[in-house]
Amino acid sequence: MTSYRSAFQGREQIAHGTVAFHFEKPFDFGFKPGQAIDVVLADARTVDVQSGRHTFSIVSAPFESELTIATRMRDSTFKRALARLPVGSLIEIEGPFGSLTLHNDPARAAVLVAGGIGITPFMSILRQATHDQRKQRLVLLYSNRRPEDTAFLSELQSFEERNLNFRLIATMTLMSASVQPWEGQTGMVSEALLKAAAEGLSNPIYYVAGPPGLDAGMRQTLHDSGVDDDDIRSEEFYGY
Repeated sequence: MTSYRSAFQGREQIAHGTVAFHFEKPFDFGFKPGQAIDVVLADARTVDVQSGRHTFSIVSAPFESELTIATRMRDSTFKRALARLPVGSLIEIEGPFGSLTLHNDPARAAVLVAGGIGITPFMSILRQATHDQRKQRLVLLYSNRRPEDTAFLSELQSFEERNLNFRLIATMTLMSASVQPWEGQTGMVSEALLKAAAEGLSNPIYYVAGPPGLDAGMRQTLHDSGVDDDDIRSEEFYGY
């Protein structure tokens, strides 16, 4: 696997408990939207070798000049080190890898199903598709507990205005604990919601990314809805 040197450029909170990290994009680094990288913290004084590596889906799109990842800030050795990494610090990037990328036939629509931080590979896909004005129907079904937990929500809403081929269906599962208003869908991703997402689409392909258990649950729900297994794509999600 190819290794690159990069510099840390900054961080920003993008939802409750979720932070985006920005890195310099090596001049010869190329990737496909939906792929992932290993981030290796090179300073042995900061973190031990075993805990100094973590895999993340790439949030940024290939047309952008930086590399961005996003993650829930859980209490791990790596994430504690990442949280206090000084701007300008050198890190290593290995990759890219992963196959959760859009199919080649733009005549077939894509329904993207994301749970929580599983949105990250789809952000790269949707940013690139909107930038390119890709002539392909794309629907994102995005589940979170509350609006304040929903990473990139305002950007995704803006995509609907900028990309006539994109539709967002966001649903919240714990509005009783929210302090923000929400007028959209509520409840878990159901067979009915999946059918609503696919309404008007001819022979779509489904992509699934999210917390452990989401893949199996969505595959079963899609199977119960009559979707062929060959039209459901997922892989081990990178980003926790």
